Formats: sequence, C-alpha cells, structure tokens
Amino acid sequence: MITLVLVSLVPFIYAVYLSFHQAKYGRVTDFIWFDNYVTLLTSGTFWNSMYVAGVFVLIAVPVEFMLGMAGALVLNKGVWGRSILVPLLFIPTMMAPIVVGLLWKIMLAGSWGVLSYNIIERFDLVSGTSIFASERYALLALVFIDIWQWTPFMMLAFFAGLQALPQGPYRAAAVDGASQMQIFARLTLPLMAPLLFVIGLLRFIDAFKIFDTIFILTKGGPGTTTESPSLLAYKMTFEFWNIGEASALAVFVWIIFFAVCTVFYHIAKKKLNAF
Repeated sequence: MITLVLVSLVPFIYAVYLSFHQAKYGRVTDFIWFDNYVTLLTSGTFWNSMYVAGVFVLIAVPVEFMLGMAGALVLNKGVWGRSILVPLLFIPTMMAPIVVGLLWKIMLAGSWGVLSYNIIERFDLVSGTSIFASERYALLALVFIDIWQWTPFMMLAFFAGLQALPQGPYRAAAVDGASQMQIFARLTLPLMAPLLFVIGLLRFIDAFKIFDTIFILTKGGPGTTTESPSLLAYKMTFEFWNIGEASALAVFVWIIFFAVCTVFYHIAKKKLNAF
C-alpha cells in the first residue's frame, strides 16, 4: 500500500494539480481553473487520438478474443504436443515491446522486409515505401501486430479457465444429447463469463493505453494517423513542454477508465459473481 501511494497516488494527485494550472516549459504559474480541459476538449488533435485509440481497441480486442477462445477450445481437446506448444505460445507475450517493434519493423520494412517483399509488394498493397508510412494501412498494421502479440495470452488464459471448469454439467449435457454448439453456448460461455469479463477489462485498458509499439514503429505518423492518447501526452510533455494540458489529458483519460471500470465491476459482481 505504501508503494502504491508513493508511485501512483501522489503523482496522480500532482497531475490533477498541474491540470488546473498554467504549466509550460517546466514552470508552474497561475491557477486557471478548467482552461486546460477546455483547450483539450476543443482540440482536433485530441479527438483524433481518441478516434485512433477507439479504432485500435474495437478491432484488436474482439479479434484477440475470438482467436484466443478458438485456440483455447482446440488446446482443450488435447492436441498432440500440447506440453511443448503451450510454453511456445508465451513467447510473443513475453517479448519486450521494443523487441516486438524492431522485429516487425524489419519484417515490414520498405520493399526488402520479409513480409513486405513477399506479400505487400506482391499484392500491390503498398509500393515504394513502408506500410508504416501509409495513411491507409499504418494503423491496421499496428492492430495486426497487437493481435499477434496478445492473442496467445488470451488463448492461454482461456485455456486455463476451460481446464478449471467442472465436468459434471458437461456429462449431464452429453447424456441429454446436447450438441457441441449448445454445450458451448449454454455451459461454457456462462461458466467462463467471470473470466471473460476480467480479461476483457484488462485488455481494453492495455490496448487503449498503447504507447510502446506505436512509438517505436510510427511515432504517431504518418501525420497523426496512428497517434494514440498516450503518445499525444508524451509529445505534449517532452516535445512541446505543455505540461498542464498533458496533465489534463491524463486526468480525462483516467476519468474514462474509471467510469468504464466501475460499470464493468458492478456488472461482473452482480450478474456474474466475478469479484
């Protein structure tokens, strides 16, 4: 608790304090009430970053969910070599973000990357430049990389959940002649619902806050096509030294997270007994 207070609560309270002050170039001066928030909420750059984060989350997280659940169901059937496959699936998730970024930057680099040369150039998706320089495909490429990195985590989490389910209801369903689809819809999903909600909440927060991969691969470009709120806050602070407005952005995003997490928590607690 002491550690959490020192490294989380105190800096957050100070960020709230800065968000109500004129804070630029390392100097904190006048108390300006909600001016930083008004400037932020009337900024097209801010709403563009929210749009980028929204598109990223709405594509990446559902795909990771579906692929993760499908893979978990396959693993739960007892595939050959599962004891070797399961540890290997941890590799993308265990890799540091900078390693993931450099790996994909090389594979999708210009016209000489492994995937650029054999897929992107061959199907004429992007020619003469890297896919990360394309306004049309840069964000989709980042979404694909996130899916590649985090689908194995979802798969293993769901697989662990499937392994922990009671077998009695499944035997009863088999005796009653239920189909595999009926068993999945009426037994597996309801029993897995608490885990699905918790994992979904964690992935939503993590995907919305994405910074590392974007910073390494595109730095928010081309233009502001892939500029997430986290990256925008970084630029406001360390490139433009607009600390007050950056603090307002951080606090505003926290309010969004707090509202969403509160709704998730009460639904999961009352409906699913997840907490």
